[in-house]
Amino acid sequence: MKKIGFLSFGHWTPSPRSQVRSASDALLQSIDLAVAAEELGADGAYFRVHHFARQLASPFPLLSAVGARTSRIEIGTGVIDMRYENPLYMAEDAGAADLISGGRLQLGISRGSPEQTVRGYEYFGHRPAEGSTDADMAREHTASLLQALEGEGFAEPNPQPMFPNPPGLLRIEPHSAGLRERIWWGAGSRSTARWAGEQGMHLMSSTLLTEDTGVPFHQLQAEQIQDFREAWSAAGHRHEPRVSVSRSIFPLVSTFDRQLFGRETASSDQVGHLEEGPARFGKTYAGEPDELVEKLAGDEAVAAADTLLITVPNQLGVDYNAHIIENLLRYVAPGLGWR
Repeated sequence: MKKIGFLSFGHWTPSPRSQVRSASDALLQSIDLAVAAEELGADGAYFRVHHFARQLASPFPLLSAVGARTSRIEIGTGVIDMRYENPLYMAEDAGAADLISGGRLQLGISRGSPEQTVRGYEYFGHRPAEGSTDADMAREHTASLLQALEGEGFAEPNPQPMFPNPPGLLRIEPHSAGLRERIWWGAGSRSTARWAGEQGMHLMSSTLLTEDTGVPFHQLQAEQIQDFREAWSAAGHRHEPRVSVSRSIFPLVSTFDRQLFGRETASSDQVGHLEEGPARFGKTYAGEPDELVEKLAGDEAVAAADTLLITVPNQLGVDYNAHIIENLLRYVAPGLGWR
């Protein structure tokens, strides 16, 4: 059995061709798609976070709303850029969202990816310390977040508070027990996957890796997963490790499906360059259901992961994206033993 959810970037554009023409559309349709996915039997609703972009940017109001409208589905992010975050404020927001959902929050975080602005995190008031990098700052913010989520007191109480304090040092409130064990790290390389395993964060791996060794994407990603699991085991963490991978998968079961995604049946890996060097991008999976079963059966990373996140073209609207999720669950997942 494999958990299957969706991952939405929440794009919106005022173009008349888009079903998502405003930020309001993006937010409200994200909630509606999560409700529809739960009704269809999916296991997760995840959202990407990008700042200074016409995409989803403020995850916790959205996650809280999704948590209030659903009862079973996991809700999460994939991922939040920790360069932008105040970790203690984030711990408060995350605790509240997790309590509203009844403990269903799966919080994906990372060092971040290329953004819309130059050093956008500086506009949020965050600057790396002298001699350190923005990646170092992201890990420092992460360490502070993880410590706060442990629920231990650290702040000196006022001797004459407005309201009575519990004894001892004060912790971040609201505290949601167990959330610390549901934090995921978005890793783009084998080295960062090992680091995530050492820290006791689950692994979230997407359709992009920030390295290229010449092997197919799914094999390189499978190596990353193996490195993560070995590091987790060596660190001796008590909770079970989880791994998610993201894929663009389009079962072609209607004429409209074929019109939209028929050309993707010939998709292949791509090699390119990002800010820090070479990168390998995973292919799109599109085809008749039996063809997808055969293709996905050969994906070593999908086989190694316990959670599969389907990246959805959210600008096509709630109904069509629910159609994609339903087709995957009905026609593809059973053939692979996932349902």
